[in-house]
Amino acid sequence: MAVHDGPLPVLAKAWSAIWEVGERIAVLDGATSLLASGLKGFDEDLLHLSVRHTHDIPVLPGVRVHKLVRRLGDEVVPTGVPRTRPAVAAVRAAGWAVSDRQAALLLLMPVQQRLITPEALDLAASSCLGRRRRAFIRGVVRDVALGVQSLGELDFARLCRARGLPEPSRQVVRQGPCGRVYLDVRWDDHGLVVEIDGAQHREGLNVSIDNLSRNAVVLTGDRVLRIDCIGLRVNEDAYLDQVALGLATTRSR
Repeated sequence: MAVHDGPLPVLAKAWSAIWEVGERIAVLDGATSLLASGLKGFDEDLLHLSVRHTHDIPVLPGVRVHKLVRRLGDEVVPTGVPRTRPAVAAVRAAGWAVSDRQAALLLLMPVQQRLITPEALDLAASSCLGRRRRAFIRGVVRDVALGVQSLGELDFARLCRARGLPEPSRQVVRQGPCGRVYLDVRWDDHGLVVEIDGAQHREGLNVSIDNLSRNAVVLTGDRVLRIDCIGLRVNEDAYLDQVALGLATTRSR
């Protein structure tokens, strides 16, 4: 018999918790369900299970049991470890997250990794919102449906709305010297582009490829403002002032 040293894999711990609670009673939910469905790049030591609110569940170490008033008719995946479908799991994970930022991450990552579509996320948000972060979750889901692809873009969209700036187009496709160029944000009537640079923009040859692509955009007549995610956190007002100035000077022309 094989001896397992170290922490148990997520699925092994999940099955153990479900057997303890009752296989016909509990299912994996929230972030744990997303991990069981293949989510990468997110760690969660706590296991999340959901049950109907009428069940009395024993306290288990490392397990958080969430009681639901009702389940959606098709929310449980019919094969494998009992778990909620990824779109439902993402919405509940956002409601159970420790912070708004973690909640946004748990809504964005499954879409980025193609576990769910923006449409499925939107449908789940309209069907299974809990009591926490209702307005926040609806706002993030709306941004995802509009094409926001990263937390940096999400933050930028929120900040622009707070400033009363007009709604831009997102993920605009252009043809560049190295193929297709996806512009994060563009105000079509103003010829102003904003690129939100995450850490991936500094890796390998990405800097050179980005420079070529953005130079091509500038040469077609647009102006490009670049904002790094950390800079957006520590110099929020200064960057938003530049965006507002860019829109104002375009209008004056």
